[in-house]
Amino acid sequence: MPTAIAITRDARPLAERVAWVADIAARYAGEVDAAARFPAEAVDAMRTAGLLGASLPVAFGGEGLTLSELGDIASKLGAACSSTGMVFAMHHSQVLSLSRHVGGSASLTILAGRIASEQLLLASATTELGIGGDVRSSFCHIAPEGAKVRLIKNAPVISYGSEADIILVTARRTAESAPSDQVLVVCDAADIELEATSGWDTLGLRGTSSMGYKLNALVPADRVIPAPYDVISTESMLPVCHVLWASVWLGMARALVETSRQYVRAAARRSIGSVPPGATKLVDLIAELERFEGLVAGLAARTDAIFDDRDALGAIGYQVSINNLKVTASELVAQVAVAALAITGISGYRNDGKHSVARIFRDAQGAALMVHNDRIIANTARLILVQKGS
Repeated sequence: MPTAIAITRDARPLAERVAWVADIAARYAGEVDAAARFPAEAVDAMRTAGLLGASLPVAFGGEGLTLSELGDIASKLGAACSSTGMVFAMHHSQVLSLSRHVGGSASLTILAGRIASEQLLLASATTELGIGGDVRSSFCHIAPEGAKVRLIKNAPVISYGSEADIILVTARRTAESAPSDQVLVVCDAADIELEATSGWDTLGLRGTSSMGYKLNALVPADRVIPAPYDVISTESMLPVCHVLWASVWLGMARALVETSRQYVRAAARRSIGSVPPGATKLVDLIAELERFEGLVAGLAARTDAIFDDRDALGAIGYQVSINNLKVTASELVAQVAVAALAITGISGYRNDGKHSVARIFRDAQGAALMVHNDRIIANTARLILVQKGS
């Protein structure tokens, strides 16, 4: 487990810091993918640049960035390295799930401040063996042990779990609680034992290090967030995840389109006076990208506008829209990847070369599987059935 230290605030403008981190992420993206390893260099750069606390309110020592601003960063990082972008997105979904729900807890308020001052990396353990992928149900539960609580969870996936300073873990409130009566427990790395139960040798998104673990945590009782998990999920975790994931996928799509554009331009220079075969396909691809950009920007702005309105965040109409964002964005990035490969041909198919789209093509296939689209569509269908007509 990592050891956190105080970080000196980076005084450079935000755009300059983000560009610097993205450059480092791009430099190591191929190596991260080939070795299926955590993008340590890019995450270290995020720490140095102060990006891990960027979503926190200024009162907690953060920069108070909006979801739209965070999405812009996620997109730039995703274009450079898909895994780096996903780590950034998943981290901030947990930061906001914690910081927006500290209630009157002095312990959690202090911890939120430490995320900014020490640039702590947060991960989550919301899935569990035996519940069929339903993150809104838990089998494990918290059990009091004096002034602390014990939590043992068999999680099939904890992305970058061994690299995180803190893991937010869902569990039933008590041994007698229903599976849906969940709480969110904030576990410091020093209070956790992680036993790896599976590896992460996958088609794409290989740098997220999303291994399976048996997690055994003993934490102070005041590390249980006061708000029920269903409230945290509705008001913070779900909308932030879907907006930031979609932003990463948009960045990946932009990188694919740019590579396709460069390939067509190179082909045009070789055949002056004629239009390369891929040029007309590129026109369609750019139009698809513009649709993608509008979708993500629109939902990010809409979420920013209602982010402090609990009723609006919980409204069925918004829940349907934010679910559809995840499904549509994950489908779009895969479609853009297929189109980019059709334009670049064998040059794009190769793993080497400046026109390769192979790595991002593989990464794009994972988007629909991160909380499987079929499950989200089924949940959305249930919402629509109870939604009143306008």
